[in-house]
Amino acid sequence: MNAVLPPKGVDASMGQVLKLAVMAVGGQGGGVLTGWIEDLARSQGYACQATSVAGVAQRTGATIYYIEMMPAAGDAQPVFALAPSSGDVDVLIAAEMMEVGRAVMRGFVTPDRTTLIGSTHRALAVSEKTLPGDGIAKAEEVRAAAEIAAQRLILADMDKLAVEKGSVISASLFGALAGSGALPFSRTAYEDAIRAGGKGVEASLRAFAAGFDAAQAGGEALKRPEKRAPRRIVGPVARMGEWQALVVRAEALPVPVRDMALSGLAKVVDFQDCAYGALYLDRVEKIVQGDNPARDYVRSATAAKYIANAMAYDDIIRVADLKTRPTRLAHIDAEMGAKAENVVQLTEYFHPRAEEIAGLMPVGMGARTMANPARMARLNRWFDKGRRLRTDTLRAFLLLYVLGGLKSYRLRTLRHQEEVAHLEKWLTDCLGVEDYDLSVELLKNRRLVKGYSDTHARGLSKFDRVMAAAGLLKGRKDAVEWMARLREAALQDPEGRALDGAIETVKSFV
Repeated sequence: MNAVLPPKGVDASMGQVLKLAVMAVGGQGGGVLTGWIEDLARSQGYACQATSVAGVAQRTGATIYYIEMMPAAGDAQPVFALAPSSGDVDVLIAAEMMEVGRAVMRGFVTPDRTTLIGSTHRALAVSEKTLPGDGIAKAEEVRAAAEIAAQRLILADMDKLAVEKGSVISASLFGALAGSGALPFSRTAYEDAIRAGGKGVEASLRAFAAGFDAAQAGGEALKRPEKRAPRRIVGPVARMGEWQALVVRAEALPVPVRDMALSGLAKVVDFQDCAYGALYLDRVEKIVQGDNPARDYVRSATAAKYIANAMAYDDIIRVADLKTRPTRLAHIDAEMGAKAENVVQLTEYFHPRAEEIAGLMPVGMGARTMANPARMARLNRWFDKGRRLRTDTLRAFLLLYVLGGLKSYRLRTLRHQEEVAHLEKWLTDCLGVEDYDLSVELLKNRRLVKGYSDTHARGLSKFDRVMAAAGLLKGRKDAVEWMARLREAALQDPEGRALDGAIETVKSFV
């Protein structure tokens, strides 16, 4: 008779294994952070193993680093796992807010054991950038999910904390790990691990301290984006008198329209000049006169926003002007952390179509060129290649600077004539609709027209198709709702597949 052996018990040492996962996007120092954690554990007499699993390039090389550690037991060598498992992670460190969300979705964060440490800043995914509308995922929703999923949650803008101390996010995240108390090691041991690295020690220690303090304080709530400061207009004294006169006109508008009109006025004057700003106010005032005060001037406020966008279109002159402004160059220096003694090499990418080049010509010449296929083909051969201009060099910078200074010439170009005609037709179509709410929705469709070159062409095509659908919806009680749905569908993907489906749906019930 064979003896029946009792079930083998679970090895008590398994409970001593600490499991950490680090989720980071390329360039955020996830490997450095993992190395520090590994060195820290071994310096404290722990057996430790660190691995990494590369992600897809869609998030600039998002990678999952995984560390397991346990107190060393003589000569025995533990066998550690190579990758994290759902529901089996003690500490999850996410170097960006959407990595927090990805960790929750993967099941790495559980309410019975996981300490979740994350940075609230954003590094946008490609899918967020390519949507025609606002494709940015909502950080507030990620935070709400993380609060439910984690046993303990520590969130702060770790990137900002590090940059303020002259370091990078890996150091502040390491400090937050120390401040969380999730690992049985002293603060001094963490700091010694940084010192042992030998590179950028002092700056890293400052960022470490900032992360430590943030964790000790329990992190921070997600902050709403700060409101932009009003656009500041500067210029010669004589011109500033004209500007102040325009401001007085805008401030005389009804209260619901006033703020939007002031912002729109600043935008169009910055785009062209005060005479152009006066033309903008002429259009807005005309709409206000025909508006219904009982409806709180909703149509006028909406028109004030989108008329300004339409008048400040993106042509070659505008793009060149923006790329050579001191404020933009200062912003790039700040983003790169460049100091006065550093030289920043800046490469601008241009891909103008033949239509942009012809649009820059005087009206008659441009129209003849557009009507001549051979000339357009020649322009495509010359310009439709994609140009990379090193604007840290004098020649390339001066080229763009001169182009950006052609504002006084702009109003004589074919492109300007086309934009004015399109603007006037759009306003006529919107304001000629008897249904007040539908008129407002039609005005909002101007949101679809934006950008430069191919982006502008795609947006204009979608705009035309959505506006054309107004005829199909005429007389329907749900016309306003369907117009909003069509516009949102147009913003879902660059190719317009969602819009195609929505229009087919409208046709089916019409």
